[in-house]
Amino acid sequence: MSDPPVYPGSTGINQALAALADGRLVAIPTETVYGLAADAASPDAVARIYAAKGRPAFNPLITHVADAAMAAAEGRLDERARALAKAFWPGPLTLVVPARERGKSCELARAGLETIGLRVPGHPLTRELLERFGGPLAAPSANPSGRLSPTTAADVAQAFGDEVALVVDGGPCEAGIESAIVSVLPEDPPRLLRPGAIGRSALEAVIGELAGRGSADINAPGQLSSHYAPAAALRLNATASRPGEVLLGFGPAAPPGPNLSPSGDTTEAAANLYRMLRKLDEQGAGTIAVMPVPDEGLGEAINDRLRRAAAPRESAVS
Repeated sequence: MSDPPVYPGSTGINQALAALADGRLVAIPTETVYGLAADAASPDAVARIYAAKGRPAFNPLITHVADAAMAAAEGRLDERARALAKAFWPGPLTLVVPARERGKSCELARAGLETIGLRVPGHPLTRELLERFGGPLAAPSANPSGRLSPTTAADVAQAFGDEVALVVDGGPCEAGIESAIVSVLPEDPPRLLRPGAIGRSALEAVIGELAGRGSADINAPGQLSSHYAPAAALRLNATASRPGEVLLGFGPAAPPGPNLSPSGDTTEAAANLYRMLRKLDEQGAGTIAVMPVPDEGLGEAINDRLRRAAAPRESAVS
């Protein structure tokens, strides 16, 4: 099984448009991580995403749209949701809102839920692709289920064979960690369902205090207990490595070696997280001991991913 071809720029967009029209999967760049995209209106195409990733069909997909107008055709955005969209779209924010009955996104993409997760991505290539495609694209992260999300085109090409038609190469992802997911539903306070590449304080500056996830039901991506995991085991809040471990540092006090951010910047650490975990995996680390990262800034999102990556994997799916 050969790796999918990688195409840059406008060539990649043209190739992707043809593949999407044919019901095939394409990998696309965003400012967060690379996504595995299909026509959200086609149940057959969306089913190929679940099959390629090995993803359970109860785990909904994020629907990517070109702009707020297309989002409003797929979901009902109230005043709170519109305020967040105005502040952070295009960008790394997914809004979970009531789905419109006549929206194009199929029921399978929503995992049968009456809600839909919508995002306007900030990467210029993917925005051009969405505008030219003229409809929504279902696009979870372009990785096998439960594993590290990809931040380069090469990461994607190595993970999939011919079940993916091609990879659009948009360069390394700027944020390097997935979007923040906020639910904005009638008669419910806004909830932070998944910390992400926009910090809680920035979101709350627009909408006020965010409640916790609430229900244990899965109503958005990235909520499974085991997720975003390297092949290596993870030990968190380490101050030094034990025999057989590799230490992944954070901050200026860390010993020499791989360091998420030598200056202690959580935005830099988020951008480096998956890349460094992937590199240590490729080097054959059996256990990665990760130094503490403060919850300030994007630290909340980093620690969310690390806790899920370190969770027991006996029944891990994503």
